[in-house]
Amino acid sequence: MSGTSIVLFMTFMFLFFGYLGVPVAFSLLAGTLIGAMFTDVSQTAIIQKMFDGMDNEALLAIPFFLLVGELMSSANVVQRVANLSLSLVGHIRGGLSQVVTVFSMFFSEMSGSTTADVAVISRALGGPMKQEGYSPPFIAAIIAAASTIAALVPPSITAVVYGAIGNVSIAGLFMAGVVPGLMIGVGLMIFCFFFGPTGMTRPRAPFREVARAFKDASLPLMIPVILLGGILTGFFTPTEAGVVAVVWIIVVVIPALARGHIKLLPWDFCLAGLIFSLPLITIGAANAFGWLFAYLRGALVIAEWIGDLAGNNPQATMLLLVLLFTIIGDFIEPVPTIIIFMPLVNALTQAADINPVHMGVVLIATLAFGLITPPYGLVLLMASKFVGVRFSQALRAALPIYCVFLITITFMIFFPKVVLCLPKQVLPESVGCFKSPSGTGYICPE
Repeated sequence: MSGTSIVLFMTFMFLFFGYLGVPVAFSLLAGTLIGAMFTDVSQTAIIQKMFDGMDNEALLAIPFFLLVGELMSSANVVQRVANLSLSLVGHIRGGLSQVVTVFSMFFSEMSGSTTADVAVISRALGGPMKQEGYSPPFIAAIIAAASTIAALVPPSITAVVYGAIGNVSIAGLFMAGVVPGLMIGVGLMIFCFFFGPTGMTRPRAPFREVARAFKDASLPLMIPVILLGGILTGFFTPTEAGVVAVVWIIVVVIPALARGHIKLLPWDFCLAGLIFSLPLITIGAANAFGWLFAYLRGALVIAEWIGDLAGNNPQATMLLLVLLFTIIGDFIEPVPTIIIFMPLVNALTQAADINPVHMGVVLIATLAFGLITPPYGLVLLMASKFVGVRFSQALRAALPIYCVFLITITFMIFFPKVVLCLPKQVLPESVGCFKSPSGTGYICPE
């Protein structure tokens, strides 16, 4: 059997098991082990590659960011952030749909997880939106779309995985994701203002009320400051930033705002570890699948196809990769997609002379978009379950929102300077800049 035939057979087996309801990690591992039977690769080597994928120090940041999100949601401080969002934008046309987006932008900077975001937002705002007369399909659609912001803004777990697997600066990805994350957030707010339900009309909150809401939410809002401040100053790594954020919550936030929750901390730690086991085993299985995929020259074949079509044009290369990742993201979660296709991405990034951070942020945004597109649409599926509406209805309500993501991704491709402006200013070396021989300033590649 030829290498191409084995790759296609592996892919078929993965999809076959997936549509039977087998979890993604075990579907990937089953396709890999069965495919390896037709090669000279031993089963032991496949299992070894699986553990090699999990043996990465940078991935240690993930459980701490998950723990931050779990502590924030279970310690009853989420409502303070929701009240702040309501006082800021609750009076704008669209009401609570505007609050959903702003709340997500705040909470995304604490959890870094799209699934945590969709769960928290659904619990905090799903019920009130129903009471105000918003249609359940729209509620699910806007919550799912807003929660994808967590994939872009720091401390994005997707960015951690991309940087760890692709040897790209995680801090650079964090900084470069801020502008696209804000673009999606603002785009969703504009969409809700012009095309969403009117919602309940509220008066503008007086300055005193806004100040009180900021004061009530000040301790939780220190978490993004700690994370970004420490990483930008180089005082600690993303993993250490997660540890510091956890310590801040346990030592300061919970005793001040939810003292009774202290006795439940062991449960939060256990739950965060349990949640981390899901992406971890998926990372291992995807690494084994991706290694065999590369061994069979699957990545090289696809790279040659894209290279023949795009030549050395960076915009054309990125557009074709976005198309590929959009299709793949409809079926596979972002983490395994990144791991499987990273060799392909690295080859095309070098061939087209694209900044690795720029490429990373574009593909992360594309994979975030895939979380709300059919037939898989994990985040949209979760939101529809939490809201209590059929996935097909939520999907129809989400279709117009796709324009926000498509416009943002296109803008990112054709205006890289805007995407890279923040990391160039605060972390120039993360995007390939080097110190000027004169000793002052940095020289950055165009």
